[in-house]
Amino acid sequence: MRADRVMSAVRQWAAPAVPLARVAVLRTAIYLFVLFDIAKISNGAFSHGDTPVQLYQPLGIRKLFHLPVPSHDYVRVLAVVIVVSALVAATGKLPRLAGWVCAAGMLDWVSNNFSYGKIDHDHTALMIALLVLPTVGRARYRDTELSESAGWALRCIQIGVVATYFLSAAAKIRFGGWGWPSSAIFTWAFVRRGTPLAQRMLDYPFLVVASQWALIILETLSPVLLFLRGKVLYLAIAVFGLFHLSTYLLLKIHFLPLVICLLAFLPLERLVPASASTRAARGQRTPWGGTRKLV
Repeated sequence: MRADRVMSAVRQWAAPAVPLARVAVLRTAIYLFVLFDIAKISNGAFSHGDTPVQLYQPLGIRKLFHLPVPSHDYVRVLAVVIVVSALVAATGKLPRLAGWVCAAGMLDWVSNNFSYGKIDHDHTALMIALLVLPTVGRARYRDTELSESAGWALRCIQIGVVATYFLSAAAKIRFGGWGWPSSAIFTWAFVRRGTPLAQRMLDYPFLVVASQWALIILETLSPVLLFLRGKVLYLAIAVFGLFHLSTYLLLKIHFLPLVICLLAFLPLERLVPASASTRAARGQRTPWGGTRKLV
């Protein structure tokens, strides 16, 4: 019996029942962001179609799926496929077919973008989102039906977000050593590419070092996001949002593909006005009938 209770608790945590409307709103935000991503963030993939093949060092994922070497025409046709599939998926039409096509296209696109040198970690959670959202199937903005498959998809995205933060902290210690928080890494970054605000911070070395400690602590504690609820969770998400705002103001680094996935922690269904029948039902019982909730 004890083992059964443990397994039940694990299942409730891994796949909590949440309103399908939450996925509907998040899905629209994610797929519309994909359009911005390929146009402004990962748009280096366009130029790789005209880059000498000698510079192509395919990521393991491209080798695994035997993805071709990017060419001029290939990347442009791929971009059209991503745009069309993302627009269709954002409307909620053909959620599985359009979603899988968009996920496959973005996997090709992003791996292409990172096969010529620098590899960013800000797309991890976004790719997880694109891979799991199609598993939910149809979901409408005012759909208050509780779904464990929706909860599982959201939990996967949340784990992807937390893993990005936590593994970033682990990488700092692995490659920079335990002295990383007290090092001059931020000073180097501010001198090299800092904004005027960052240049002013250089006049206060203690503040620069304190920022490094704050960052490593924040990233290390990120797994608690998976267990917080209510206002405490919203406050924590706001703190991470402020962290990303500060990196942009100081270094013009935005991490937007990761930031958009923070939405998976929030009750997005509240952004959509409830129907009259839903409001009446809420007046007769506790929210969602007392069923377990993600937040």
